Amino acid sequence: MSRPAAFVDRDGVINAAIVREGKPYAPTNLDDVTILPGVAEGLHRLKAAGFAIVVITNQPDVARGLARRADIEAIDAHLAAALPVDEFRVCYHDDRDDCPCRKPKPGLLRQAPWYDLSRSVLIGDRWRDIEAGQRAHVSATILVDYQYDEPIRVAPTVRMPSLGAAVPWILEWSKGARMKAVSDLRVKIFGDGAELAGMLALYRQPFIKGFTTNPTLMKKAGIRDYAGFAREVLSAIPDRPISFEVFSDDFPDMARQARVIAAWGPNVYVKIPITNTKRASAAPLVKELASSGVKLNVTAICTLDQVRDTAAALAGGAPSVVSVFAGRIADTGRDPVPLMREALGICRAAGKGIELLWASPRELLNIIQAAEVGCDIITVTPDLLKKLSLVGKDLADYSLETVQMFFRDAQAAGYKL
Repeated sequence: MSRPAAFVDRDGVINAAIVREGKPYAPTNLDDVTILPGVAEGLHRLKAAGFAIVVITNQPDVARGLARRADIEAIDAHLAAALPVDEFRVCYHDDRDDCPCRKPKPGLLRQAPWYDLSRSVLIGDRWRDIEAGQRAHVSATILVDYQYDEPIRVAPTVRMPSLGAAVPWILEWSKGARMKAVSDLRVKIFGDGAELAGMLALYRQPFIKGFTTNPTLMKKAGIRDYAGFAREVLSAIPDRPISFEVFSDDFPDMARQARVIAAWGPNVYVKIPITNTKRASAAPLVKELASSGVKLNVTAICTLDQVRDTAAALAGGAPSVVSVFAGRIADTGRDPVPLMREALGICRAAGKGIELLWASPRELLNIIQAAEVGCDIITVTPDLLKKLSLVGKDLADYSLETVQMFFRDAQAAGYKL
C-alpha cells in the first residue's frame, strides 16, 4: 500500500512568515528564516507514525523579480538539514503564469503517485493551501490560523494555532480514533421521517437534535391531513427544530403556504425547494421570506451554484438551513465530500445563522463524512439510525461475528457436501 503524506506549507507553518499590515510574506534570504517552535518535534512524530513529510510552497517572488531562486533553494537546504523532510516541491510561478502546481491548484500534491492522498493530510496557513488540499482530495486539511487580513475561501477540516498543536490531532485522525461512539459525533443528527410513533421514539434519544419531513414521506406514511399531522407532531415535540415543506409549484402560493406553516410554532422551519418544477429559481422567494423572519430550510440543492444563490438570499435573515442532497450527488458517481466542503465555506462566508445540512445519506459512513467535513446537520433515516450502535465497533470482533453468522446459517439450512 502506498504511503500517506503530510503535505506541509513552508512559510508560516515551518518557518515564521514576515507579516506586514496583516498579510504574510515569505522570507527571501536565509538571515530572515526562523524555524517555529514545536515544528521539529512535530514532524519527527508524524514521520514515526508513517507519514512522508512533503513541503509544498509557492514562491512567486522569483517570478516577480523580488527574490532569487538560489536564495529560496538555500532556505530549503537549511530546512532540510534541520528537519525530517522527505522532499520539497516548489512552484516559482505567479498567478499570471497559470501554472497547474501553483496553489490553490493541486499540482504540487499530485506530482508523485506513490503517496496515498486518501490517507494524507495538508497543513497550511492560507486559503490557497486548504483549497489545494481539498482539490487533491486529501483526508484532512488543517489551517494554522493566524487570523491574517484575508478571507478563508474554503473551510478547513480543523483550525489549529500551530503545526505542533496539530500533530496530536492528526495522529488521532489517522488511527480512526476521532470517533469511538455516538457521543463523539461533531454533527447534529436530525431524524427524517413521517411516522409519529417513530418520531416520538427518536425524540426520546438525546442525540437526535431535530426532525425533517416532506410530502413524499408523508404520502408513504398514509397521511392525508397535512396540517393536522403537523400540529400533532408539534404538540408532542415542542422543543426541537422540525422542518415542514410547502407543496405548491407557484411562488406566490408558496409564500402563502410558508407563512401558514411558520405560524405553527417557534421551532418550525419551512422547507422551500430551490426551484419549482419549471426550473425557476426560488432564490427571490427565499430572500423575501428570510428577510421577513421566516426560518427556512432550503431543500433539493445539488449544485454549488444553487448553494451560492441560496446563501446569498439567506444572508442577514432568519436562522436557516441549506440542505444539499449529498446522497443523490453520490448516486450520480460523484464524490460529494469535496462539494460539501466547498458548500460549507460558502455558507460560512455568507454570515451567521446559516447551517449546512447533509441530506439523503446512503450509509453510516456518510455521518462520519458529514462530521469530518464540518456540516452542521445530517438527516438520518430510521434504517441508518439502527446501525449507530456499530460506530467504533472492534473490527476483529465484527469479523468473528460475521463468521459465526455464516456458520449458524449453514447449520440451520442443513447443508451437506
